Amino acid sequence: MNEAAIRTQELGKAYVKRRSLREIAMSPFAAAEPVQGLVDVTLEVRRGEIFGLLGPNGAGKTTLLKILAGLILPTRGRAEVEGFDLASEDRAAKRAIGFVTADERSFYWRLSGEENLVFFARLYGLGAEEARRRVRDLCETMELKDVAARQFMSYSSGMKQRLAICRALLHDPAVLCLDEPTRSLDPIAAKHLRRFVSEKLHVGRGKTVLLATHNLAEAEEMCGRLVVLDRGRVVRQGRLEEITGGLPGRDGYVLSVTGNGRVPEDPRWSAVEEPQPGGTLRLTVAVDRGGAALSDLLRRLLAGGATILSCSRREPSLQEVFDLMDEGGGGAP
Repeated sequence: MNEAAIRTQELGKAYVKRRSLREIAMSPFAAAEPVQGLVDVTLEVRRGEIFGLLGPNGAGKTTLLKILAGLILPTRGRAEVEGFDLASEDRAAKRAIGFVTADERSFYWRLSGEENLVFFARLYGLGAEEARRRVRDLCETMELKDVAARQFMSYSSGMKQRLAICRALLHDPAVLCLDEPTRSLDPIAAKHLRRFVSEKLHVGRGKTVLLATHNLAEAEEMCGRLVVLDRGRVVRQGRLEEITGGLPGRDGYVLSVTGNGRVPEDPRWSAVEEPQPGGTLRLTVAVDRGGAALSDLLRRLLAGGATILSCSRREPSLQEVFDLMDEGGGGAP
């Protein structure tokens, strides 16, 4: 059995850069300049997982999702959704995927949420009774039952986003693509939406979720595996520890140690913060995974008269991956 819900192989997309009126007037016969939206993107999303598509604005996340949803065509390469080739089996591939954007503007504002969903369900080919049954079920799942009869224009941003997810699920796709779904939401609404996706869609309904985001904490919280895109290219992919592992100058664990007393000079201390009330210092040190270097440093602290109040482990974060990309070191490990 094919375990891949999504598979891409050397997928590429080139756009033609729009020219300004001045550029057209100055060079009317100049060839249009191509812009690479995606460059040789190869990845695999397994069935039943939440897979993160991470990258800064302009990295190519939305372009990739639109290709998978059948909204735009790739320039080169191939892609499959639930085993269906997007080039030769596009109708079957589209039925297998639901696509949700952050800035959804195609709902009818004067209709109720339920009327909107019934309308789109009929466009999907559902009969009247089946459409109403499906809409009621989805509104209950997404906790919109109590507001389903209200006009769409009265909905909060969080309600609108959940209604957009309802619409993407009307044809019961196996795969759900979410393009920065919490971007316009306040922290509480964003937290609730992440819970909906993780608990009710992923666990409750068994959906495979491809989540595009530039929110590092969101990706760390929700995703089992990740791909990091930068300027249309895959720079890192794998589990969180695989993506953050091997970063230059960041090997091993990073630990925060709090202690009282004199701190011995040692090049392995990467940061010493200002003294806290009561003479407490916060220290950060990068050490190897074997633990010998940490033990040595702790012994030196104790020998210097310090009292170790706490010691906690912190793994490198995805922010450091972005920082590394900004420094020009974003190659794959």
